[in-house]
Amino acid sequence: MTKQLQVALNDKAWARWTALILIASMMFFAYMFVDVISPIQTLIQDQLHWDADTYGTFGSSEYILNVFGFLIVAGIILDKMGVRFTGTLSASVMVIGACIKLYAVSPWFTGTGLENWLNSWWVSLPATAKLASLGFMIFGCGCEMAGITVSKAIAKWFEGKEMALAMGLEMAIARVGVFAIFSISPKVHTWLGMPDEVYVPVAFCTALLLIGLICFMVFDVFDAKLDRETGAGTASDPEEEFRLSDVKNIFSSKLFWIVAMLCVLYYSAIFPFQKYAANMLQCNLGISAAAAADVFRWFPIGAALLTPFLGAFLDHKGKGATMLIFGAILMICCHLTFALVLPSFPYTWVAFTAIIVLGISFSLVPAALWPSVPKIMDKRFLGSAYSLIFWVQNIGLALFPILIGKVLTATNPGVTDPLDYNYTWPLIMLAGLGVLALFFGLWLKLLDKKHHYGLEAPNIKNTEAEQAEIEGNF
Repeated sequence: MTKQLQVALNDKAWARWTALILIASMMFFAYMFVDVISPIQTLIQDQLHWDADTYGTFGSSEYILNVFGFLIVAGIILDKMGVRFTGTLSASVMVIGACIKLYAVSPWFTGTGLENWLNSWWVSLPATAKLASLGFMIFGCGCEMAGITVSKAIAKWFEGKEMALAMGLEMAIARVGVFAIFSISPKVHTWLGMPDEVYVPVAFCTALLLIGLICFMVFDVFDAKLDRETGAGTASDPEEEFRLSDVKNIFSSKLFWIVAMLCVLYYSAIFPFQKYAANMLQCNLGISAAAAADVFRWFPIGAALLTPFLGAFLDHKGKGATMLIFGAILMICCHLTFALVLPSFPYTWVAFTAIIVLGISFSLVPAALWPSVPKIMDKRFLGSAYSLIFWVQNIGLALFPILIGKVLTATNPGVTDPLDYNYTWPLIMLAGLGVLALFFGLWLKLLDKKHHYGLEAPNIKNTEAEQAEIEGNF
């Protein structure tokens, strides 16, 4: 009798790449919403009367609940309930948080009893910032939960296949969302005939989040079919059973902490910077908000173009730990250029060159970091491993927007015009994070060389030989 090799849905190229596009679309719209206010920081501060400290507090609010344990819970939910439930939940939470933030910055909130009540306590923040921060906090819970869900979903659909390429493409699509919003946000209210209305870009991106929710629900159909074919998530699949004690095992892993520290240090020097980058360029180059956004929007494009290629290189050639080291070095050079070179040579080409190089750095690190996690963590608790790394990362992401705002205020005494800020010391602080990230990258490479974890090895191994063995067995 001739045996037939069963082909699962993820063995079909069209199916797994379609699944990737669906979940990446959700993250594309999420990344647009994350930075929708960044290009119009000056307008926000003028229209809503937010100062640098207020803006920094708002920027940090996205991560507050994640820092205080939500991400740990999210990882447990993911490992217990699966990618479909968790992904749909996360997309829904993002939409709810976005609607609250939209209401906070809209004219419908002005003069309401809620505004008056919010203004009556914690007077250091205006009511608009308090409510917007609440909405951004809820959105952040959904966004980070979506991030770990997407990582586990890609690991599931591309196991033994083009995993690094798939993760690279997902990240590239998300980065294009940053490019898109830096292109659109300063202009969309003008296009719609509502100039200087800060809520218009937020409303636009909130509608896109609804589309992202629909995309993930379509992915749910694909994923359910894959589970039926493979029997995943059933009682007969004990390997997938998650135990709360696994969290202790993750925390006791030295490799986990090295990867987590590299992650938090690197990303803390990138994402908080994005929230201030347009204003930094305005101050140093003397250009408008729209012009500054047009310059900085090329940062994510550099990352988007290179990340898939680097992912493919990682799949076939390896060198993941080496890529992490080079990415940290490039990031240090870029922040020092912004801090020390650009103020003395305020030319657009200097800023543009540094931004492109920063984009290259931002392609090297994520392309190598996230596909390396399945090599050092058991698949049974991979979702929790991702969530705990994201949790550590969120501590930095919550802390550093506030720190940037406070350092900016402290080093600019008496400055009230947001176009007159000097960003030298905040940027030097971010370069210092890069130095620490470089240290952890070197440590990780040394451990991999000693213990052979496979971080420098390719993801796809002996493909042709394995295929010949399979064919020979049947």
